[in-house]
Amino acid sequence: MLKKTTIIILTLLFLIGILAGCSTSTSNTSNNTSNSTNSKVIKIAAHAPMSGSNAIIGEAIKLGAQMKLEEELAKFEEMGFTLQLEPYDDQADPKKGVSNANLIGADESIYGVIGHYNSGVSIAASEIYEKYYVTMVNPASTATEVTDRGLTTVNRIVARDDHQGPAGARYAVNELGAKKIFVIQDKTTYGTGLADAFVEEAENLGAEIVGYEGITVGEKDFNGVLNLVLNKKPDLIYFGGIFGEGGILIKQAREKGITIPIMGGDALYSSALVDIAGETVKNVYITNIAGDASSTTEGKQFIENYKAKFNKDIEPYSAYAYDAMGVFLQGLEKAIHANNGELPSRKEVAEAVRSVKDYKGVLTDVSFDEKGDNINAKLYLYKFDEATYPATFVGEISQ
Repeated sequence: MLKKTTIIILTLLFLIGILAGCSTSTSNTSNNTSNSTNSKVIKIAAHAPMSGSNAIIGEAIKLGAQMKLEEELAKFEEMGFTLQLEPYDDQADPKKGVSNANLIGADESIYGVIGHYNSGVSIAASEIYEKYYVTMVNPASTATEVTDRGLTTVNRIVARDDHQGPAGARYAVNELGAKKIFVIQDKTTYGTGLADAFVEEAENLGAEIVGYEGITVGEKDFNGVLNLVLNKKPDLIYFGGIFGEGGILIKQAREKGITIPIMGGDALYSSALVDIAGETVKNVYITNIAGDASSTTEGKQFIENYKAKFNKDIEPYSAYAYDAMGVFLQGLEKAIHANNGELPSRKEVAEAVRSVKDYKGVLTDVSFDEKGDNINAKLYLYKFDEATYPATFVGEISQ
């Protein structure tokens, strides 16, 4: 009898233990759900080419954005919000950019996007951002169509192609004395837009465009178009395109004995251009929407901090992604305060970002006009005298 009673008691104690464990487990799950609900997470996407030939720039955009976000974490934690960076790889492909943009729009915790690099991707993806009221602050795309569509969520902090192309033409004609110019472009939204803007101003200044040819992104043999250059005997080649094709084009041109100056836009300017072109990069001029970070005290400090944090040298858009994130976070903070410290809507954040005035960045001051363009954006000129990066900083040029 005693043994039976003992067994029954032990069995009851065992069952009570199981029930208690279940109760504790249920309680923890409930608490976790509650904590997640009250965490007020705000995500910002870094959307750029993280793979492929443009990956070096895409990574720089992500790291610049990440650096600024992490510097602001404590401030937003005090306000009751947790900031998170969400990287997306657009592969420099408009279709992939749109696919990712739909995922971003569907994630209601993502309020902003820092990106893109390629104008064609920015234009396509931003149509989706507008649909969901996700704010884009662009650190690199220069095509006029990016902002000319009048979308309320689209902003950029750098200069436009219709400023950069003419500025390059003025320098080519007035400073380099170019009278006969051969133009090559890569048929992308960026390359064509930049080249066309250059051509219009060069012709207005009296230069003759002796050739206008298109190449294909991914192409590696430019002997055909360079034979046309040799035949036309221009004073200067202007290239509207990105450093991948640009580096090969420059190298093959020099190998054919073409020693005249070659000029291009901001998408040429990367350490990868030197890696591709090597010694042949000399006598290449580049107009750039990105300034020289080492020219200011703030910029020098940024370079040191970036190197210490990531063990990498900056690329042209590292600082601009940093500034773009700063602009977004200023607008976000403004929207939170306007909403009495509560989580604002995406639309309220978009409106607050567009209203940003006199933001002081590392490399640019930002005040947006009604289209989302930065009225303080500047243009700069660089020249490769040696096969080293960065190139020689010539200075600021008029738009």
